[in-house]
Amino acid sequence: MGQYTVSTRKNVRILLVGDAGVGKTSLILSLVSEEYPEEVPPRAEEITIPANVTPEQVPTSIVDFSSVEQTEETLGLEINKAHVVCIVYSVDDDDSLDRITSHWLPLIRSKCNATLEGDAETEAETEAAGEGLRKPIVLVGNKIDLIDYSTMDSVLAIMEDFPEIESCVECSAKTLHNISEMFYYAQKAVLHPTSPLYIMEDQELTPACKKSLVRIFKICDTDGDNLLNDYELNLFQRRCFNTPLQPQILDEVKAVIQKNVPDGIYNDAVTLKGFLFLHCLFIQRGRNETTWAVLRRFGYNDQLEMCQEYLRPPLKIPPGSSTELSHRGQKFLISVFERYDRDCDGALSPEEHKMLFSVCPSSPWSYSTDIRKSCPINDKGWVTLHGWLCRWTLMTLIDVVKTMEYLAYLGFNVHENDSLLAAIHVTRERRIDLAKRQSSRSVYKCHVIGPNGSGKTGLCRGFLVDEMQKLIGKEFKTNVVHCINSVQVYGQEKHLILRDIDVRHALDPLQPQEVNCDVACLVYDSSNPRSFEYVARIYIKYYAESKIPVMIVGTKCDMDERRQDYLMQPAEFCAKYKLLPPHLFSLRTNKKELYTKLATMAAFPHLRHFGLLTEDSKLLWKAGLGLAAATMLGFIVLKTLSAAGSHSR
Repeated sequence: MGQYTVSTRKNVRILLVGDAGVGKTSLILSLVSEEYPEEVPPRAEEITIPANVTPEQVPTSIVDFSSVEQTEETLGLEINKAHVVCIVYSVDDDDSLDRITSHWLPLIRSKCNATLEGDAETEAETEAAGEGLRKPIVLVGNKIDLIDYSTMDSVLAIMEDFPEIESCVECSAKTLHNISEMFYYAQKAVLHPTSPLYIMEDQELTPACKKSLVRIFKICDTDGDNLLNDYELNLFQRRCFNTPLQPQILDEVKAVIQKNVPDGIYNDAVTLKGFLFLHCLFIQRGRNETTWAVLRRFGYNDQLEMCQEYLRPPLKIPPGSSTELSHRGQKFLISVFERYDRDCDGALSPEEHKMLFSVCPSSPWSYSTDIRKSCPINDKGWVTLHGWLCRWTLMTLIDVVKTMEYLAYLGFNVHENDSLLAAIHVTRERRIDLAKRQSSRSVYKCHVIGPNGSGKTGLCRGFLVDEMQKLIGKEFKTNVVHCINSVQVYGQEKHLILRDIDVRHALDPLQPQEVNCDVACLVYDSSNPRSFEYVARIYIKYYAESKIPVMIVGTKCDMDERRQDYLMQPAEFCAKYKLLPPHLFSLRTNKKELYTKLATMAAFPHLRHFGLLTEDSKLLWKAGLGLAAATMLGFIVLKTLSAAGSHSR
């Protein structure tokens, strides 16, 4: 169900070091046999505790070190292989306690840094290595049965100077007191480390932890009021821990927050300050695993970075298939849009758009030069709900990995309690569409190809506006490659993506990715006698033998049509190659049937030679009825979904 709450580490390796005679070996043997050994060897053999008998359900290896039997070189290797090091001292021996700071901690740091410096290739990397990726440390005071006092005050002072020390514990190998706890703390130091979350010296969360928790707070704030009410807190609790929050416990939590952070509660709801304090409190009380469970549920790894497995789950896309948003993906994006449309005007202002993507590393597109130029907007130039869904539909087709990443950033996994794959629909292969004589897709890609000055960019931009004549004479400064809008094909809503293929020189060859599409639109300027030759050559070279439907379009038809300087005139050419007659187009006439024709041709790829249908249009009409009937259920679902917001174009 999309759960992601476990550390990615598959095992834990614990190394015990310390002066001779402090009881390292006895601790290991007492843990294994659950009794104090009468005879203790110089060093215990490495043991592995199975996952099913450890608190964290992770296999754990315990390694002993003996200065009598092993060299310092071996110690260095073991330190670097270990995930956590337990420094054992004897509570009745002050010298062994003093040597924690004078010998063992500096030694462990030097061994770790030596390895990092060896791996570093540049001076900057070597300097960074000097800072050290410090090994987690647990301080273990053994032989507590021999004294009637505690050494914890001395140990806590050491912890303040060495932030890599995760925890400390006093125990006894002889009486078995705190033996299990000692190894639990060691395991916990690896699986739920403190240092990425909390700065001991400052008694506050690390910047990375705070940033991550702020994002989580925003995702859980489903009504966008900057507060977590009881419903939102319960949803958060269920998503992270698979259990509801009891009303009494919820009241107690609020009372603790209110007592310690006066502005942590507002209108009986938890503020961001209160949320951050709560996690500070968990860590201060040694409950790191609670904060880690939350972070991992929202996709963070041990370095507080978003896991690649969380952002990019493997998605199998067969050759000839494409990717679209599923119903659940669309539904989630509608809910996100409505949450940030604070003024409920059916559009996202630049500020609302910025706030929406504040939970992401950056926006997936530029508001001013991309989304406003590639999909429908309102009179203010703001993106409508229809335009919002169009832009996501475009990204899902051309870069589905990026779509999944940003859905993860926005919290799809958590809100839907499922994998990102539930947001994506992989269409059947194109060869199957051809065999079944109809397309099952809802999104079609049309490549618009023509010489410079033919008006193809205006044709693409005209798809987005209601009054195309407003584009006449306009200079298109931004280099937007794709334009997307929806069209009706026999009563069904389809998305058509127009890709403006950049042609710098007439003799430049087209790349395969510039040729392959669902339908090609070859554009020439009907008022320029030298314009059609390029289109004709492109068709003969790339499309005459392909299975891709082609529409030839003559633009600027409001001007005087000129005879083309080519072997055949456009109408003759289309007749010869069994294409539909040239479609004459002008921004001035504001007629949009061209876009519907292109989408219809993409929907029926088996009817490649549409020119043959001119005398029997009933065939296409009947095919359209078949397509409509076959997908009526999906149409009803999408219409229901779309009812959440009006389609402003």
